[in-house]
Amino acid sequence: MKKLITYPSLKTIGAVICLAVLLSSCGAKKSDDDAADSVVAQVPVTVTSINDSSMVDYTTLNATSSFQQKNFVKSNTNGYIKSVTAQLGHYVDKGALLFVVKTKEAQSIGNVINNLDSTFRFSGVNRIVASEHGYVTQLNHQAGDYVQDGEQLAVISDRSSFAFIMQLPFEMSGAVKLNQDVTLTLPDNEKVVGRVASFMPSVDTASQTQGVVIKIPDNKQIPENLVAKAQIVKSAKLNAASLPKTAILTNETQTEFWVMKLINPTTAVKVPITKGIEVGDRVEILSPKFSPQDKIVVTGNYGLTDTAKVKIVQQ
Repeated sequence: MKKLITYPSLKTIGAVICLAVLLSSCGAKKSDDDAADSVVAQVPVTVTSINDSSMVDYTTLNATSSFQQKNFVKSNTNGYIKSVTAQLGHYVDKGALLFVVKTKEAQSIGNVINNLDSTFRFSGVNRIVASEHGYVTQLNHQAGDYVQDGEQLAVISDRSSFAFIMQLPFEMSGAVKLNQDVTLTLPDNEKVVGRVASFMPSVDTASQTQGVVIKIPDNKQIPENLVAKAQIVKSAKLNAASLPKTAILTNETQTEFWVMKLINPTTAVKVPITKGIEVGDRVEILSPKFSPQDKIVVTGNYGLTDTAKVKIVQQ
């Protein structure tokens, strides 16, 4: 008995071929999509390495110029001012003539006594001189004024007592030492190097700051009440390991800090760090200890997750 062999129809063969082509097309499309996804996942970044250098952290405080010693010129008798040689703002030497005061008795009697007895030589004129060298910063009377004994005539600011008074927060008292050099920047950007001469024995109640007297060279002509900026070293470290600020990432509350470190040319992992001082655009890294060969992402790191895929575009 002959076995009957059946063959698929042309219609069935065509359906099978179409299905194979469709499946092949879908597989190719899926493969292309996966490849595209892998390319998008590689974030372009730039990297840097740890740097060892000296880091100095400064703080800026206000310092006001002042004459610490002021000499008050007073009348030594009751009378009339006959002449004034003192001029406001001018410098006077010790012993220089400032005022001539004629007593009221001499003003009233005149030369009657001398006419009666020429040997008496009565003038009733008192010469008032500067007790110290300095600048005449206040002039209270002029020629012709009547003054009483002990009345103030002028104020001389002692040039040798000129200094800047810097207000130092008490918690920073350990950062400033006696005879320490301090750089002062004047409003015109001129820099003057002064030296800490003394500390005020009291602290301001409201601001809790202590006055620090900074003496400057005597050849500098600086007016009183000028406000300068004093640069104080808060902390300094030699050979401190540091990274750019842009390499440091943090959470919203800034309680945790980390960097993205490359473990291979295309993968960056999250590494928690402990920060030290910050100077300019550099941040000291206290821990962990990175080696000079470690690559740290410096740009393109924002929003990267742990074990993120990256692509280095610049070394």
